[in-house]
Amino acid sequence: MPPLLAIPFPAIDPVIVEIGPFALRWYALAYIVGIVLAWRYMRALVLNDTLWGPRNRPTPVDLDDFVLWGTLGIILGGRLGYVLFYNPAYYLANPGEILAIWSGGMSFHGGFAGTVIAMMLFAWKRGLSLWTLFDLAGCAAPIGIFFGRMANFINSELWGRPTDVPWAVVFPNAGPEPRHPSQLYEAALEGVILFLVLRLLSHRFKLLQRPGFLAGAFACGYGVGRSIVELYRVPDAHIGYLSGFLTMGMLLSLPMILAGIALMVWSVKRTPRAADQ
Repeated sequence: MPPLLAIPFPAIDPVIVEIGPFALRWYALAYIVGIVLAWRYMRALVLNDTLWGPRNRPTPVDLDDFVLWGTLGIILGGRLGYVLFYNPAYYLANPGEILAIWSGGMSFHGGFAGTVIAMMLFAWKRGLSLWTLFDLAGCAAPIGIFFGRMANFINSELWGRPTDVPWAVVFPNAGPEPRHPSQLYEAALEGVILFLVLRLLSHRFKLLQRPGFLAGAFACGYGVGRSIVELYRVPDAHIGYLSGFLTMGMLLSLPMILAGIALMVWSVKRTPRAADQ
């Protein structure tokens, strides 16, 4: 029997509405809302002249066209990243399941890589500054992350380790032990707090005028936040701990932290080229 202080899991049906073979799930809605709001935020950023100084930036129409590219990068990269990083043996034996996104299984790090590739291709095709696109995406990405983690909570997945903290939650598919609501920790750290930090850097310190800095701040901030939450989150059962307390999430976040720091340092030290102006 769980302790009296444990919070029972709210009875939220993961399916919002079902009409015949069609079912709208909270998880799908989270992706849709996150992508739409991130796109609208990026549009608001490029329309704010006070943030940019002489630096060139994409037009709102460029961002409208980029939405499809970015969405494909998120979905395809997220799915393939999960297949390659988290369960390759299963999908090697069941290749027909690789594209079955509706059955679950998405990787943030794979989605990140897929989005980076999409941005590289789109910037090349349109003749845009890649660093500018990276910065804009970094500023907006925490919005999508927030909604994605809230959907993880509603789905009762990616829950945390057993604990006796007063806000522990008893998840319906995780046994009787109260656990850290690690999805909510991630929504707060990688979503709300990271968004506010990047908002401060872009609006108060005008760092959109330093190509690459905000992209680096996002990569580093996400990696640090994810690594912290990994201390409270249960790793995937078929992977477990890689060594001691090290998890796959930590391992994949370390390159993001190092690359983010290097990118911020490079951005501060470099002299912007004419192509950035």
